[in-house]
Amino acid sequence: MTETRDEFGGPGWDIRSGSSPAPLTSLLTRAAGRWYVGGVFSLLWLVTVVPDVITSSPTPLAATVGIALCLVFAAAFLASVPFAWTLPRSRRLLPALALLALSFTLSPWIGWGVRGLWTYVGVVIGMAVVSLRTTWVALLALGALAVLAGVLTEGWDENVFWIPAIIVSISAMMAAFARNIAAMNELRATRDRMAVLAVERERTRVARDIHDILGHSLTVITVKAELAGRLVDADPTRARAEIADVEQLARGALADVRSTVGGYRGVTIAGELAAARAALEAAGVSPDLPGTTDAVPPERRELAGWVVREGVTNVVRHAQASVCRVRVGTDEITIDDDGVGIVRGDGVGGAVDGTVFGGSGSGSGSGSGHGLAGLRERVEAAGGRLSVGRSDLGGLRLRVRL
Repeated sequence: MTETRDEFGGPGWDIRSGSSPAPLTSLLTRAAGRWYVGGVFSLLWLVTVVPDVITSSPTPLAATVGIALCLVFAAAFLASVPFAWTLPRSRRLLPALALLALSFTLSPWIGWGVRGLWTYVGVVIGMAVVSLRTTWVALLALGALAVLAGVLTEGWDENVFWIPAIIVSISAMMAAFARNIAAMNELRATRDRMAVLAVERERTRVARDIHDILGHSLTVITVKAELAGRLVDADPTRARAEIADVEQLARGALADVRSTVGGYRGVTIAGELAAARAALEAAGVSPDLPGTTDAVPPERRELAGWVVREGVTNVVRHAQASVCRVRVGTDEITIDDDGVGIVRGDGVGGAVDGTVFGGSGSGSGSGSGHGLAGLRERVEAAGGRLSVGRSDLGGLRLRVRL
């Protein structure tokens, strides 16, 4: 899996299953930064070990060394997870084993109390996203080791199971969470790849159509033009006939190109609503679409079709929504979703409720003529107005006044 982008929303952690950046580089990625936010909060438990280290230290120097080892353990814990993501699955538990070994460096101060630190080891195991069987074997083995440590220090009683139970339960919860994140990231990456493939297929189709239209005509035009050039002096009458044929072929090719381009760019509101339903359902978004387009005046239906096409495309590709609602009226079209809402810094001019959409690009395209920016130009050219704001569904609202 490639690195997760922010447009996906959610935690954005990149749980990799294939190629990955260099180990040191992985510690500085945005995905690692997301992990650090939660990891730092979990280190509050480690702070409770510091008083025990100080109390058991015979000298200030020993206390300083013990505190330094606590800091090293904390840093190693934070680095272990993003580092594990860079490794093949067969070696992803190595950072957890290293962290386990590192915990024993504190045994001169807290003895077998180091088993309380093994929760961090279990979290690293869970976040490594190895196979489910391997995860459970590793967690249960860690729990059994904690039980053994408790028996050696406290004897055999029911209290020896408290720390192992905490270790296994918290680690299992983090493992489930990480696996869910990994699955969502994989689905989102697949969706993006499908969108790219769809664009490539459409480009191929247009190129094929243009080639089919012009290939033969231009070949014949070239041959006849060369022939006419050779006959200008030898047979002017035939040369004029060939030139007339060239003119006729050129006009025919131009008409075919205009027809093809017109058919490709021309849209209707009814056709786009049907296509929108198929696209939304394929993306796992529940469509709430109007059953009729009679309210839209005939002269505005092509523009309305463009609005639906671009608006729904933006929902499918970027909103991460579960519901998309389209409403059409005599002079207004609104497209609402319950997705991530407005994202700053995406090449769009930004918007709040009622603000006219601006900028030179959008999530679904960039530059003039592409995506929502191109739609804004199209709407304004027709005397309309496009704005975006927050939807009552919780996500984004695209409103076009025709």
